[in-house]
Amino acid sequence: SPEEALIEARKNLWLLSGGRSLAGIKRLIARQEVGGEQTLKEALGSLDGFDFAILDTSPGWDALTISALFYCQEVLSPVSLEVASILGLMEFTKSLEAIEKYHKKLSLRYILPTFMDGRVRKSEEILSQLESHFGEKVCEPIHYSVRLSECVGYGQTTFEYAPGSSGAEDYQKLTERITKNGREKADS
Repeated sequence: SPEEALIEARKNLWLLSGGRSLAGIKRLIARQEVGGEQTLKEALGSLDGFDFAILDTSPGWDALTISALFYCQEVLSPVSLEVASILGLMEFTKSLEAIEKYHKKLSLRYILPTFMDGRVRKSEEILSQLESHFGEKVCEPIHYSVRLSECVGYGQTTFEYAPGSSGAEDYQKLTERITKNGREKADS
């Protein structure tokens, strides 16, 4: 059960890791004639007592991703500030609209620009295009930082490895925005 598989990674941070076994789950979901999209919703429905459940899926469009979308209510889509990534985001939004027809509470809430590099003129242009198309859904960008890449190798979060880095500051702003929106949603 999910409760048995949960691991407390840090204080107030619990992980339910996937791994290779998810490949079998994808095939199982895909083989179901009816209701495969509800698999994660049913499996994780018993989890209780958490402020947020964050599902990190692969960027592809497969049975497991669709099932994850039927479980969640809000989508945060990271997008590197490159033309190919923007094209992928546009395709994703079209596919997401098809899910929203059947899952009315689902919405693309946040677009997270990543790999913002002030030395690359194209980054600013692409960010501007994102903002004109998606408006307030676009979050402040995550700037390119070597520290963000390094922390993974040390098994630490950005906040543990380089708390004063620009990457940590960017992710702190994102966290504040999401938690503020979550509180406002809970109050309404």
